[in-house]
Amino acid sequence: MLTQKMKTEMFVEIFKKAEKKYSSSSKRLAAEGWLEDWQGLITTIMSAQSRDETTIPIAENLFRRYKTLKELADAKYEEVLGIFKSLNYNRSKARHVIDAGKFMIDNFDGKIPDNIDELLKIPGVGRKTANLIITEVHNKDGICVDTHVHRISNVLGLVKTKTPHQTEEELKKIAPREYWSRINRIFVLWGKEVAGRDKGKLMERIEQNE
Repeated sequence: MLTQKMKTEMFVEIFKKAEKKYSSSSKRLAAEGWLEDWQGLITTIMSAQSRDETTIPIAENLFRRYKTLKELADAKYEEVLGIFKSLNYNRSKARHVIDAGKFMIDNFDGKIPDNIDELLKIPGVGRKTANLIITEVHNKDGICVDTHVHRISNVLGLVKTKTPHQTEEELKKIAPREYWSRINRIFVLWGKEVAGRDKGKLMERIEQNE
């Protein structure tokens, strides 16, 4: 049975290989590259169960129509739904982004809070989104666990968990803190390239020299 120290060493070895492979990638993920912090939050809400490649253009259309958080908060549901027509779970997401805008204006003066508990109060925000915003917007330490991070961590034997929240807590025990904020981007890029639960294929991908 692996000790915590052994798991930490394994994590660092694997992560360094993955980071060497993907750190230079120019691929944009949903929370990245927005002019306004609130846009990153809204896009992350939109990205749940949807591909980043699908979500980002839809978000760009949304922000061309609603240029401020206040405009989005005052938007008509039917109009937002029309923009979201090709987005998975578009009905609930249309409600969430409008309600999130209203909630942030009413409770946080339009600003994005910098702690998990406050972020989780915002409609449509779960732990994945909250942790991503903590790292992307506020440059704080956090581990954002989406389906890729959860799958890869379990396949590699770094954790043995059933839920993303459990994966987050277990990774915090073995991953040195300075790696936390980088895990999501690297594992997402890795997971997009290698589907399934074959450990050999996952490792082969980061051990290839291109």
